[in-house]
Amino acid sequence: MASFKKQSSGWEYRIRYKDPVTQKFKEKSQRGFETKKEAQIAAADAEKKIAEGYEQTDLPLIVYLEEYVQEYKVGTVRKNTLIQHQNNIKNHIKPYFQAIMLREVKPIRYQQFLNHLADQGYSKSTIEIVHNTMNGAMEKAVVIGKLEKNPCNGVTIKGNVKAKGLKFIESEHLPAFLRAAHQYGYIYWMFYRILIETGMRKGEAAALTWDDIDLKAGTISINKTLDFTALEEEELFGDTKTFNSERKIKISQSIIQDLKQHAKYQNQNKLAWKDSYKHKLNLVLCRDDGNFMPKSSLFNSFSRILKRAGLPSMPIHSLRHTHAVLLLEAGNDMKYVQERLGHGSMRITADVYSHVSKKIEVSSMEKYEAHMKSILE
Repeated sequence: MASFKKQSSGWEYRIRYKDPVTQKFKEKSQRGFETKKEAQIAAADAEKKIAEGYEQTDLPLIVYLEEYVQEYKVGTVRKNTLIQHQNNIKNHIKPYFQAIMLREVKPIRYQQFLNHLADQGYSKSTIEIVHNTMNGAMEKAVVIGKLEKNPCNGVTIKGNVKAKGLKFIESEHLPAFLRAAHQYGYIYWMFYRILIETGMRKGEAAALTWDDIDLKAGTISINKTLDFTALEEEELFGDTKTFNSERKIKISQSIIQDLKQHAKYQNQNKLAWKDSYKHKLNLVLCRDDGNFMPKSSLFNSFSRILKRAGLPSMPIHSLRHTHAVLLLEAGNDMKYVQERLGHGSMRITADVYSHVSKKIEVSSMEKYEAHMKSILE
């Protein structure tokens, strides 16, 4: 029930109510109204919001975000996505907003936060990822009655747009790369050859088990990824990056033969290592003892192999791009590339791989010129 009192600055209303969560009594007041009637109207609106739960926002933003992730994201999104939300809160949102209360996050303040990220040199895509975490949480706050409006609506996202131009190994340089890889170590040669021939992500390839491979049908089922940071074997395998990433792809006869020889190589290792071999993991691309290949070993080996082959520095993910370019050079359309790489939409594939290969551009122009010549002559 609201009470009213005339102050020197105008009429004031005061509401006393019990918090449904803490069961403690709280007070809400506001003054400065010219008339008692105005104060009564404002008090009625405030009491309505209290009844609907809008006043349950007297908690820090970070506390709410952690509750949001725990209640609405754990068990509903994939592990990688969950980690991304947690990192966005820990590394970006918490350091900026610190102890701010949920109700104090206003549109102008949130826009200043996004501008701050841009000023720090983050790319536009990175800022969009952080924004997705915050915007989803604030939208849920509106739905469950903790906020009236989402302060993240209508913002402008700035930031550097990464220069276009994918890094990949040109087809004429692949023999030199693979020779250097084989000289560096057989297991690395096999790992990178599979990446080039299939377009898998490194985590997908590292998680590949023998029951994912059907040599008779010539297919590989991509249905999991390896968590390089896992502390226990039980946590080693996780979901693929997205639902669309789960796929079955055809492999060449050349790779089939390599895999058959690789199985014989592993059988020799199993005999040599005996009970010390990691039989339970059943990994295809692994160290000689059957254990998974650490991320650091892959990064270091790839960097050194590129250097030995006289190629510029690039990330391992470039082998996925290399595979896509090879597919396009071979005359495959974007739809096939999309399905083989496990992209969620054709737009992603087209945005990334259009006009990436000089060979494709030259070939296209040669075909065009030949076609026009046949028409005009």
